[in-house]
Formats: sequence, C-alpha cells, structure tokens
Amino acid sequence: MKISIFCSANDNIDKDFFKMTEELGAWIAKSGHSIVFGGCNCGLMECIGKSVHNAGGMTIGVIPQIIEKGGKVSDSVDVNIACDNLSDRKELMLAKSDVVIALPGGIGTLDEIFTVAASHTIGYHKKTVILYNMKGFYDSLIALLNDMQDRGMIRGKWTDYILAAENISDIEDIMKSM
Repeated sequence: MKISIFCSANDNIDKDFFKMTEELGAWIAKSGHSIVFGGCNCGLMECIGKSVHNAGGMTIGVIPQIIEKGGKVSDSVDVNIACDNLSDRKELMLAKSDVVIALPGGIGTLDEIFTVAASHTIGYHKKTVILYNMKGFYDSLIALLNDMQDRGMIRGKWTDYILAAENISDIEDIMKSM
C-alpha cells in the first residue's frame, strides 16, 4: 500500500514521538508499503522519511516550490513530485495513496486530516484517516469529534472516515481490514 503520512515539521517536540515514528517507518518498509509525505527535512516529516528510506522502503515526497526554494527537501526522498502550494500537495498526496496516517502535528496536519475526511463524507473517495494517537496526542480531538457527533453536527459516525490507533499493531489491524 501507499500510505500518506501527515505530521509535524517541527523539531522541538516530544522526543518519544520521534522514536515512535522511527518504529512506524521501519514497520512500513518491512511490510512492503511505501509512503507519500511532504518531503521536508524537519521534524517528524524528516523522521518518517528517513526511517522508511533507511529500512529499504520507498518514499514519495510531494514538495511545494516554497520548500524547495528554502532548501528544506529531505535527502530521504526517493521520488520527488513538485507542486505549487499546500492545496496541490494535499490533492496529490490523496491521489497517490491508499490510506492516510496522521502522526502528531499542528494546524497543517489538522487541515490535511479534515480535508481527506470531508471529501470522503461526500463520496470523492473511500480512503480512511488513521490517527496515530501517540501518547494520547489526539485524545482531545477524539473528544471533540464525539461531542460534535452527539450534537448532530456529523452525519453518520465520524469513525466511518477517521479511526484511532494507539500503536502499530492497531494500525496493522485497521489496514488489514481495508
């Protein structure tokens, strides 16, 4: 499978997130999967790219021009797909992948998660977003989604589009069920 990875490009975050991301990257490569990611050489983005690449997996970087101009492209990108901006990047990443895994991240990661989920709700695709809930990172988001569902703001169940995983075994189980 081709797995889109959405995540933080910040370096000054919980070091456990880097360790868990390295483990995920090694599992992805060992399992014969490849990743589609933002291709940046910072934060968890660099970590996932490097860990997949070093374990023999393929990395596909979808890289906006501003990242290239800024010299922030990861050396772990095997295939470089250039794009104009973040909107193009999201669209290309979704088109090139079978499933999405969201690692801890910020505003950009939330934007990516909800772009994929919203387009799934109206039938543009059937791809699932897996929230890798490292150390409870997504607990408050899950609570918000539950509250929104309870208040009738989400048609159906949000878990029809977004699933939470506490560990790599959970991710593997979700992907096997697809």
